[in-house]
Amino acid sequence: MSRGIVIAAVAALAVAVTAAAAVAAPAKPLKGTIVVDGSSTVGPWTTAAAEAFGRKHKGVRLTVGISGTGGGFSRFCRGETDLSNASRPIKQTGEVPLCLENGVRYVAFTVANDGIALVTNRQNTWARCLTVDEIRRIWEPGSRITSWSQVRDGFPNVPLKLYGPGTDSGTFDFFTEKINGRSGRSRSDYTPSEDDNVLVQGIMGERGGLGYFGLSYYEENHGRLNVVQVDSGRGCVTPSVRTVQNGQYRPLSRPLFIYAKRSSFRRAEVAAFVGFALNNQAAVAKRSAFVPLTPAQAKKARNQYTRALRQILG
Repeated sequence: MSRGIVIAAVAALAVAVTAAAAVAAPAKPLKGTIVVDGSSTVGPWTTAAAEAFGRKHKGVRLTVGISGTGGGFSRFCRGETDLSNASRPIKQTGEVPLCLENGVRYVAFTVANDGIALVTNRQNTWARCLTVDEIRRIWEPGSRITSWSQVRDGFPNVPLKLYGPGTDSGTFDFFTEKINGRSGRSRSDYTPSEDDNVLVQGIMGERGGLGYFGLSYYEENHGRLNVVQVDSGRGCVTPSVRTVQNGQYRPLSRPLFIYAKRSSFRRAEVAAFVGFALNNQAAVAKRSAFVPLTPAQAKKARNQYTRALRQILG
């Protein structure tokens, strides 16, 4: 497919195209397969976008894998996937050199916002709010806190059972950096899983359970778990669309990304999907319980997409 035809094919779905370009879209339907892998947090967002896109373009098949952000980047930088879901930026050590070694060039798009939710068992009636310092003392390397009574005076002597993402997870990287001061710095005596449902089931089965994962997954399970407010020094704040977007939910709010391989972006179906997802990011976020981009973020994403169309396809 020539560059001119590719540009025309995606024009109708591009985020910042002219009406004339949209009319130029060819009658031929899009078709092909798009392989996506990566973050368990971003996966539901991409899946929701893929379902909506698939209703319009039945000839395009998207497969969305969940290997964690790190696992997704490993596949992406080996050239095995077209798009990589990520809950953190690509690492300058390890991941970027691997992409360079394999000749994988890419462009990154911010697609949504998220907060990391701390959650407890429904029987937990005491830990309604934790300070950042208390969270750090629970999760720091070498922590000897094994009971809720050690977290704060007045908390009951109930065994503390911890659950969280595995070390390939971008959520793990982000949480440990913001809470413990360095990515990957964490106590290791907890139950890890890249499958958020495993974490939910574990916490549900332990009265003293405590864990963390993306806010969107808590929203899916809010009737089965308690969410913990976080006090970063300005009072207790509940994670929500409003508190994540306005920056009140500190320090556990973050942007979410999709990385597109430049060689894949040259294919009409890949460029069209990314354009569709960005153009409909607010609806996708609502459908998948994510926090949509702020107006400034959305404008920047649209500009990035238009620039990518010109640079890669032009």
